[in-house]
Amino acid sequence: MQRKTVVIGFLGTTLDQHGGFGPKRWDVWRPTVAIGQQPDILVDRFELLHGSGFQKLAQTICKDFAQVSPETELRRHIFDLSDPWDFEEVYAALYDFAENYPFDTDREDYLVHISTGTHVLQICLFLLTESRHIPARLLQTGVEPRARDMNPVGIYSIIDLDLSRYDKLAERFQHKASTGASLLKSGIETRNAAFNAMIAQLERVSADSTEPILLTGPTGAGKSRLAQLIYDLRKQRRLVQGQFVTVNCATLRGDAAMSTLFGHRKGAFTGAIQDRIGLLRQADGGVLFLDEIGELGLDEQAMLLRAIEEKRFYPLGADTENSSNFQLICGTNRELEKQVALGRFREDLLARINLWTFHLPGLVERPEDIEPNLDYELEQVAVRTGRRIRFNKEARELFLSLATGADARWRGNFRDLSAAVMRLGVLAGGGRVDAALARAEWARLTAGWRKFTDKAPEQTSDMALLQAVMGQAALSLDLFDVPQLAHVIRCCRESRTLSEAGRRLFAQSRKNKARPNDADRLRKYLARFGLSWECVQG
Repeated sequence: MQRKTVVIGFLGTTLDQHGGFGPKRWDVWRPTVAIGQQPDILVDRFELLHGSGFQKLAQTICKDFAQVSPETELRRHIFDLSDPWDFEEVYAALYDFAENYPFDTDREDYLVHISTGTHVLQICLFLLTESRHIPARLLQTGVEPRARDMNPVGIYSIIDLDLSRYDKLAERFQHKASTGASLLKSGIETRNAAFNAMIAQLERVSADSTEPILLTGPTGAGKSRLAQLIYDLRKQRRLVQGQFVTVNCATLRGDAAMSTLFGHRKGAFTGAIQDRIGLLRQADGGVLFLDEIGELGLDEQAMLLRAIEEKRFYPLGADTENSSNFQLICGTNRELEKQVALGRFREDLLARINLWTFHLPGLVERPEDIEPNLDYELEQVAVRTGRRIRFNKEARELFLSLATGADARWRGNFRDLSAAVMRLGVLAGGGRVDAALARAEWARLTAGWRKFTDKAPEQTSDMALLQAVMGQAALSLDLFDVPQLAHVIRCCRESRTLSEAGRRLFAQSRKNKARPNDADRLRKYLARFGLSWECVQG
């Protein structure tokens, strides 16, 4: 069955009346009548909207349209507006029309004529079509330049707002998105698929949402840097006008915490010798980054919750409120759900800030990204010192092999890597890192990591450890399994993630696998004894 073409449009109270009501009207371009004069548009039905004060003009236009396109069914709709320039009134009236119109997209194609009516009418038609409240394409009519009185038929174009059909436009949007993602990665060509997917999603959220963003991950994973880059992206796209304000909540205590965040009035407490606006007010129109938000006190959390929801708060010692339209990014290396269970973090605040939560994995979870980040850190050394540092081939291969091996702990994550490269840059004679220097730096790193391990409490016996984890079920284990399982549990407790523990435990056999899945192997091993990663953490 052939689909019908339906046009929806407003009567042009000025342009459609061009030429008056006499015979000369046929010599000029009238946008509504011209649609019926187009040789390659067959209009099956025309839905003409007009005010009740333009009945005569509407009758004339309908009669003329029927003359040029007798096969078209014409329907007139009275559409009265008290003020056709009032955006709220016009949009509401058109929305109601769209909601009540019996669209049948299976049998009919719809065109919305946007060349008539006030500019507000045209904008509202565009918005309703773009949002698919009106499932149509746009029909734009006009005349050739300087030809209005000579060509009454004019010209037209049909615009489909489905941008996926426009390859060049789609390419531009994709390029913009990829540019934004590159900015969030500091231009580093990261290779970890999960991390790249997270950054791509974060780019969309940063551009399209102003709701709070929560960045989680271990210390040194790059939360502060990423928060700054989110701000830079929003600033670049003119989504924020204010400044980027940051504070580590672990440094805030007592009255100083309230004052730092919300400001204070002179005399509010001992030492408050003058007013202070506070960081929330300072971030008005910009972005506030609260790093380590899990360290914030409960009183400050309560005030912050209200400030997020209402954009209003009381400075310390004040009787009147301040306001600030800030965008919020939070960072934490704690599991806030556990903090809630312990009564150290407000559940309602967590619910408010974790609409968009992004986990930044540690460096040991992204071994394939160590090489591009190594190159990035070398460039940073050149920027900071003016000296360009290079590894020779043997040293580079050695360092990368050690850095991605089972003994690589990277407790400080990217801070460890950055510090290592800076030390190499200072010690490299002639700006060249050789194998001996790379090996010495690795010894320095691993010695630092061992200090944390050496400070660990004395280990309990294998059976005592297993009984603490498994209860009486440990007594039924074969003697063969006891030391091995105890060693696995200790390794799990010393590791921050399942993947890290798996890499350490299967360090040799994983080299012979094209696609090692250490985490899955470890999970299945624990499951043999009725255990999981969560229950062995202690």
